[in-house]
Amino acid sequence: MATTHYRSCTLCEAGCGVAVTVEGDRVTDIRGDEADPFSKGYVCPKATALADLHTDPDRLRTPMIRDGTTWREASWDEAIELVSTRLKNIRRAYGKHAIAAYQGNPTAHNLGLLTYGQLLLRTLGTKNLYSATSLDQLPHMLAALLVFGNQLLMPVPDIDRCDLFICLGANPLASNGSIMTAPDVKSRLKAIRERGGKVIVIDPRRTETADKADRHLFVRPGTDAVLLLAMIHVVFDAKLTNVDAPPVGGNVVLGRLQATGIEELRTAAAKWTPERASTITGVAAADIRGLAHQLATTKRAVLYGRIGVCTQEFGGLAAWLVYALNALTGHLDEIGGLMFTTPAIDPLPLADKIGFDGGFARWKSRVSGKPEFGGELPMSVLAEEIETGGDGQIRALITSAGNPVLSSPGGRRLEKALESLDFMVSIDPYMNETTRHAHVILPPTSPLERSHYDVALNAFAVRNVARYCPPLFERAVDARHDWEICLALWTRIGAPSKLPGARLVERALAKLGPEAILDIGLRIGPHKLSLSKLKREVHGVDLGALEPRFPARLCTPDKTLHLAPAPYLGDLARLERELGKPTNGLVMIGRRHLRSNNSWMHNSERLVKGPPRCTLLIHPDDAATYKLVDGNQAKISTKLGSITVPVEISDEMMRGVVSVPHGWGHNRVGSRLRVASQHAGESVNDILDPARIDTLSGTSALTGQPVEVAPA
Repeated sequence: MATTHYRSCTLCEAGCGVAVTVEGDRVTDIRGDEADPFSKGYVCPKATALADLHTDPDRLRTPMIRDGTTWREASWDEAIELVSTRLKNIRRAYGKHAIAAYQGNPTAHNLGLLTYGQLLLRTLGTKNLYSATSLDQLPHMLAALLVFGNQLLMPVPDIDRCDLFICLGANPLASNGSIMTAPDVKSRLKAIRERGGKVIVIDPRRTETADKADRHLFVRPGTDAVLLLAMIHVVFDAKLTNVDAPPVGGNVVLGRLQATGIEELRTAAAKWTPERASTITGVAAADIRGLAHQLATTKRAVLYGRIGVCTQEFGGLAAWLVYALNALTGHLDEIGGLMFTTPAIDPLPLADKIGFDGGFARWKSRVSGKPEFGGELPMSVLAEEIETGGDGQIRALITSAGNPVLSSPGGRRLEKALESLDFMVSIDPYMNETTRHAHVILPPTSPLERSHYDVALNAFAVRNVARYCPPLFERAVDARHDWEICLALWTRIGAPSKLPGARLVERALAKLGPEAILDIGLRIGPHKLSLSKLKREVHGVDLGALEPRFPARLCTPDKTLHLAPAPYLGDLARLERELGKPTNGLVMIGRRHLRSNNSWMHNSERLVKGPPRCTLLIHPDDAATYKLVDGNQAKISTKLGSITVPVEISDEMMRGVVSVPHGWGHNRVGSRLRVASQHAGESVNDILDPARIDTLSGTSALTGQPVEVAPA
């Protein structure tokens, strides 16, 4: 007999509600949940892969131990004992910094890893913590820390009530929103236009989002900071700021907010006229002026910048200037502008209790001196910290929910470094391009076998919502949730390991589970919910539209907005020096596809079928210059090597810019991903230089790196 169950999709940031039809132990249908107050029946193709992940024959169900080049199945007791013994021995011999940990971005979609997982991974006492943050949103988090006082205080566009949506370096129709949890972005953008508003996209590629916009403007990769400074120049020059007079106690008043640094910001933008910026960005001076005027004079407007803004050599400056420009034009913490959520679980007071501390450049990496952020070092230094001998050298690595060999620049170098480790353990359901180097793989249950609540993503949703999902299927007797794996290791190698009752601690916390933490968070949260209430609301709860939260929500010590933090002002000289140089040849950007999510959705046949998506997108004029033919193979080269992919000629690309998606490259010997290996593609990160970073924030410059192309 078929039954229907209501859950949330955990495969991207949208968190859409799904109706899952089950017969026995088999999923027969997955579609959008029409009664979900947030997604309202919308679902993208990825949701169907929930069933594929659950039944995938390649998914590991039991721990695996590697003996030389061969693998064998093991019991949980044997595997956990081996891991804890090896890690304790390495720490005893070489010190606590000899153990490193890496977390991939699926952590943000996982209740267990966000709670008990952090007890293990963030309390090891090591300075060698790493995550996908420095390959993604770090500049936004740094700006949140320096401007608003807390790294988790990242505002989101109030897309449902704005009348002008300017989208810079983002493609929400493909990503379903990013640091903007927004199911069915297509309908939300359509609604802006239907109420008489405008959508403008600024991107080196005419993306899927740009195709649905009123206007698209090409911009040269890596020049966003110059464009934003020029817009700020216009706002000051035309007296379009939201500054009220007189100042209060020496602080400028912006609407309801007091702010410092406005004169420093004015000075910083003074030399960046639209005419000067145009020669660097490729955006016409008249268009720069028009953008600034539209943003400043539209009552409900927002400038949204995302992945393309962050993952470049001036990502720190660009992310800061996105926030500053919204503030100057009266669109920060205002309806229809850039706003802050009121989630059912407030992450700010809870974050430091599970290891998410806020800080920047409190120490530097051992080898090349890169800054830490939030207790983590940038991924660009992981390989060198493993390779380079001396005190503090990484000798053991824990990876959780990640595949850095395919997601980090210099992937070939990193995999060689992994081969040299004394010990490596991976908490992962697959033997993939990274975990194949582990000595032990500890596989967790599938998403349909565990409970779910969007602790992280609800904090960045365009509407306040809450939904709890119990497990759909009962796990096998010998299966373990990822939080149980982390708890078992934590009690053996973490703080409780020194207590005589460590196993009692483990049993007590195992009995409570993540739901106990969830219930406490809901009860003390701003909406005073409880887990029992959410369990009764199977479609989720609508908690209302975003509301102005400042000044109470500000976390700066003086409760003012810091518009010009010193680290940004100090980095302007680098911008002036580097972007004044002439540029020649081609530069490369990435791109996102609705059916893909980094490297971990390619073992589902229904998501990868059809024409190859790992292609080189290139403008017709550039294709003619470099003698490339549509459908033929192209060789793309940097100083690190080359990859070969099919050519796709399209005028959606800006001249001088090519695009290759990341997350592919499933052709490594030793991984066990049968479907993915048949649609392998190439890993663009194999040829991206890890030394190219934003030196301010430490973020990898994944976009705008120079490349050469030729027929293969």
